[in-house]
Amino acid sequence: MTNVRELLQIERTMVMKAPRSRVWKALTDVREFARWFEVTVDGEFTPGASLHMVTTHPDYAGIHFPVYIETMQPETTFAWRWFPGGENPEREDRDQTTLVTFTLEDVAGGTRVTVTETDFDRVKLKDRAKAYEDNVGGWQEQFENLAKYVEA
Repeated sequence: MTNVRELLQIERTMVMKAPRSRVWKALTDVREFARWFEVTVDGEFTPGASLHMVTTHPDYAGIHFPVYIETMQPETTFAWRWFPGGENPEREDRDQTTLVTFTLEDVAGGTRVTVTETDFDRVKLKDRAKAYEDNVGGWQEQFENLAKYVEA
C-alpha cells in the first residue's frame, strides 16, 4: 500500500558503466541531454537559467515545458525545477514545480547515478497523483535511456 509520504518523492538509483565525467557531460551538455532525454532545448544549462523544452519522444511529441536550472556542482550534482506531468497552463506559478536532482558518485565499475524528484506536495492536489504516477515510470525509462547513451 502506498502511503502519502511515498507520493511526495521519487528516487531511482542505477550504476552506469561509464566514468563520472562522461555521465556528467550527458546530463549537463544541452546537445547530449536532448538526445537521450528526447527533447529540443532552447538555451544552455547554467545555474539560474530558464529553458524551454519540447518533447520529441514519439508517444509525447510536441509537449512544451519550462525547466529552471537550480544547481550545477561539477560532476556531483545537477538540479532543476519543472512542472511534472508536462504542460502547465499556469506556468508562471513556479510554486507548483518539483525539484529534480541528479547526484553522481564513483563506484567500482562506473558511476552511481541517483535521481530524486521531490516537492510533489507543491503540485495541486487534483494533479498530484497523476504527475507522480507518470514520473515514476518516466524516470525508469529515462534512466534506461541515459545508461544506453553513456555506455555506448
